[in-house]
Amino acid sequence: MANKDYYSVLGVDKGASDDEIKSAYRRLAKKYHPDLNKTPEAAEKFKDINEAYEVLGDPKKRANYDQFGSADGNPFGAGGNAGGGFSEFFGGGGGFSDIFSDIFSAFGGGRSEKARVKGQDINIAVNLTFTEACFGVTKNITIGRLEKCSACKGSGAKDGKEFSVCPECNGSGRVRYQQNTLFGTTIREAGCPKCNGSGKIIKEKCSVCNGKGVQKVNKTIQVKFPAGIDNGQTLKMRGEGNSPAGNGVNGDLNIKITVSPHKILVRKGNDLYLDLYLPFTTTLLGGKVEIPTLEGSYTLTIPELTASGTVMRLKNKGVKELNRESRGDLLVTIKAETPKSLDKQTKAKLSELAEMIGDNSYIKYNNFLKNK
Repeated sequence: MANKDYYSVLGVDKGASDDEIKSAYRRLAKKYHPDLNKTPEAAEKFKDINEAYEVLGDPKKRANYDQFGSADGNPFGAGGNAGGGFSEFFGGGGGFSDIFSDIFSAFGGGRSEKARVKGQDINIAVNLTFTEACFGVTKNITIGRLEKCSACKGSGAKDGKEFSVCPECNGSGRVRYQQNTLFGTTIREAGCPKCNGSGKIIKEKCSVCNGKGVQKVNKTIQVKFPAGIDNGQTLKMRGEGNSPAGNGVNGDLNIKITVSPHKILVRKGNDLYLDLYLPFTTTLLGGKVEIPTLEGSYTLTIPELTASGTVMRLKNKGVKELNRESRGDLLVTIKAETPKSLDKQTKAKLSELAEMIGDNSYIKYNNFLKNK
């Protein structure tokens, strides 16, 4: 980088402080690091940035550069080499080593754990009756899913034996890459591209799965639907999904629940609702009526003079809370029904009854019509 302006490369003024220079370097190094920036010019730009900071980040080299235009000091040999070389620069506190750690933390620090491959999930829908959802039920469900090939035990090789150890990774499934940069030597680990991380090379494919290591089978599993499960909810069964090709864990089975509605009861959360239509005479005189509940018929006592729209709450007659012992309530709304028609005799008796109980609004209304 002879005759290049190191300050311009880092985008700082000549009088910039050490912290300003370090901050500028951090920002530019992250922006142009080849592992993060794949543009063709990034690598060259990254090299220039490193070289500029190698000089401006070291007080002695910076002083030489400012005075003589070279980090080595006097070009005629008066000052000799002002720096202690690259090894001294790496050993200095707060130099490249600190920034090196910061930059590589942005993409894992060069360290990588062996990934655990997971198979694909299976999504299905199951319909439950209203009663099954409220009380819970166990069902046997048959699904089609990928399982490890029984012939090759998931290896993809004929008889599970016709493969050799991958020469690239020596059977580990991982390869390490060594890269020499101005930071020093870095080592990164990744899945072996030759064997796709399996550590094995198939010599002859399994005839059953054609080397895939998995095959489609119909599997019947027992599913326990808990009491209180509701319409629209999803039941997840871990590990009951598809098996991955090679090593790894099965995906999950996700069961979307659809609940058929009850003919009379309406569910809202864990409470049940019932509109109870009664003759108006029952709401006036009171009585006992049979109503449906989850446990069967229940005798409900209607007090006399119950107004239409009255809500009667029956504790613990609702739906069991999911994964709990408590239950919701049954809320009964009383709705008085009036006759569709009245004959003369019934009208007369009702008028007489209205006069007896002091409700003469009906009579007053008729008299008003007659006098008009």
